[in-house]
Amino acid sequence: MMTHLEIIKSTYEGKTSEENSRNLEKYLAPDAQWTEAAGFPLAGTFTGFEEIAKNVFYRLATEWIDYKFTPENYVADGDQVVAYGNYTGINKETNKPLNARVAHLWKLKDGKIISFEQFVDSKTVTDTM
Repeated sequence: MMTHLEIIKSTYEGKTSEENSRNLEKYLAPDAQWTEAAGFPLAGTFTGFEEIAKNVFYRLATEWIDYKFTPENYVADGDQVVAYGNYTGINKETNKPLNARVAHLWKLKDGKIISFEQFVDSKTVTDTM
């Protein structure tokens, strides 16, 4: 069985974004809560992979060019893992580049992701848009 840190790393460090997505879907609990930060353009809490994909990943893929999170490092403690680093990409509407600091707080139980919470410099993101 993978450690919680290994599970979270598998959602960021696959060979392709499709591999990362497959790993997220594999380890995400059906009722997992996904929270995008207040002030962020996708702000809100979404439940389960389909709702997350529709309200977060689809929009990121259609509104940005090469949008990605690049982890700088991880901190793991029991059932929690924090990944921190930077969001980068180019907004399709403004053609402006993005570079925003971000941290993701993941909570896991029995080898499944039960929640995700984003902490981000939302002003940098909205200024880019």
